[in-house]
Formats: sequence, C-alpha cells, structure tokens
Amino acid sequence: MTTPTVAPYKQLRRPLDDRIVAGVCSGIGRYLSVDPVLIRVGFAILAVLTWGVALIAYPLIWFLIPEETPPPPAPLLSPDDPSWGLPPTL
Repeated sequence: MTTPTVAPYKQLRRPLDDRIVAGVCSGIGRYLSVDPVLIRVGFAILAVLTWGVALIAYPLIWFLIPEETPPPPAPLLSPDDPSWGLPPTL
C-alpha cells in the first residue's frame, strides 16, 4: 500500500521559508490562496483599529497553527556509488 504524497485537503501550516516573525500571516495567506502581504497589511490595520487588542491574537495563532514538516534530508552517497559526483536529476 502506498501513502499519498499530497494531502486530500488543504492544511493550515506555518511555512518554514516565507516568514517575517513566525509565519502566521504567510500560512494564512497560503491557505486562502492570497498574497501574504495582504494578510500582513490587514492584520496591521486590524491592530490599529482595535487599539492593539488584535495583537493578543498573534501569539495565540502562533501557538495553534502547526509548523510545516521539514523536507527529508538528501541521502548521502558513498564515493563507491557510480552516480557519486553527478548533479542531482530533477
């Protein structure tokens, strides 16, 4: 039995690569298929409009949204392997 490589549904995760503080806005932007900059600007406006009360939500969301799993490390090749030293194929 093989395991699927793609989740059957969208998952809300904090990415490892597109972060400014903790990846909360980037994760929400990816989940909603929106540019993360728009989420960040919206959050900043919301923080101003609520006199900073919205800033309490950020650490809470940071705690609740799990982080993406890191990609598996590339296998180390032995110098005895015939493909050693060749560039990886994509």
